[in-house]
Amino acid sequence: MLPRWVQEPLCRMLKVMPAVFVQGARQVGKTTLAQRLVEAGVMDAYYSFDDLALLRAAERDPKGFVENLPERAVLDEVQRVPEVLLPLKQRIDAQRKPGMFLLTGSASALTFPQIADALVGRMAPIILYPLSQGEMEGVRESWLQRAFEGDWQIQSVPASDDLWLRVARGGYPEAVRLTDPQERTLWLRAYASTLVTREVSLLADIERAADLGLLLTLLASLTCQMLNMASLSRETGIPHSTLQRYLKLLEAVMIVVRVPAWHAHPHQQLLKTPKVMLNDTGLATALLQQDADSLQRDPLLRGRMLENFVGMELLKQMSYASEPYRLYHLRTSKGREVDFLIENAHGFLLGVEVKASATVDEDDFRHLRAIGEGFGTRWAGGVVLYTGTTLLPFGERLWAMPVSCLWQAWER
Repeated sequence: MLPRWVQEPLCRMLKVMPAVFVQGARQVGKTTLAQRLVEAGVMDAYYSFDDLALLRAAERDPKGFVENLPERAVLDEVQRVPEVLLPLKQRIDAQRKPGMFLLTGSASALTFPQIADALVGRMAPIILYPLSQGEMEGVRESWLQRAFEGDWQIQSVPASDDLWLRVARGGYPEAVRLTDPQERTLWLRAYASTLVTREVSLLADIERAADLGLLLTLLASLTCQMLNMASLSRETGIPHSTLQRYLKLLEAVMIVVRVPAWHAHPHQQLLKTPKVMLNDTGLATALLQQDADSLQRDPLLRGRMLENFVGMELLKQMSYASEPYRLYHLRTSKGREVDFLIENAHGFLLGVEVKASATVDEDDFRHLRAIGEGFGTRWAGGVVLYTGTTLLPFGERLWAMPVSCLWQAWER
């Protein structure tokens, strides 16, 4: 069974907070993680609202249902019965013990005002993403910490012969388990269809599910681009107001991820538009009917998918890192841009560029150099992640390194 590194901070949080809310898209492994905690004795009982009888009982009498729950109980897919949240809040306030409840949900906590209200001072939210490359390899990644320390030296790493396979496979546990690429694509496309017809419909009435599916496919083709609502509306034929609503729903079920723009560069006029990613490049490539081979024949799509792949690996590592990080992108009005800008807990900033090429040169660092100069002492450095095999310095605090360094097992 593959490890989930978020289990460690989750258990730590259960020792402090009365409740923890694990949120993530359907099929990312929330139920498996919750059941592991029951098996390990961290939690005592497991209840899923996918069980129709349990669902009906909670809907009929939410207060009585919560009052009769044992302590250290797991409530899986709690977004299906938001009526239990107020009674949960009341029970937590009455007892105030750490680790009373573990909740999971396939929709963002912010989607439901009841959850957001219950979270304040009572519940800690934790995001579970699809499997990271480190989890698949059994390696506890340390790239973020090392990158801010600048702890690198010139060295070669094993060739990433399977990089595009990794991109096309993604990280959904069931998709990872399937070794046949065609079967994996079938599963991912069926997942996307079910997501539109079932999961989103639990949150809101959708007039035309086909429009939502079209939007999701278009977002897959435009992944890691700045969000242009007018262009999306023209491409899909979906009215602007409806488009805004659909995007929020796709974010709510945690399939679409917004990367906010960095907003506080001291010497540059910055664009404030976020860019969007899909939560999984396997899902994105399946929606576009691409595979590892076809990705390599399409330079534009290859670059976008690799950037999405890297962005999600960074977010996954942030979700179980020992200190908080924030992910941004940066683009100035003069066209200088950095694919990702990471801020650590101390306010230092690291720039990350992604290049779908086996070679790098000075020109690939020009934006990192220019942006870094403006940040002064806050600048921790810049990294160009590429598909080659060697870590190379390109100036003070500037490194080129293979993408596979993100999940490398580093020795101190």
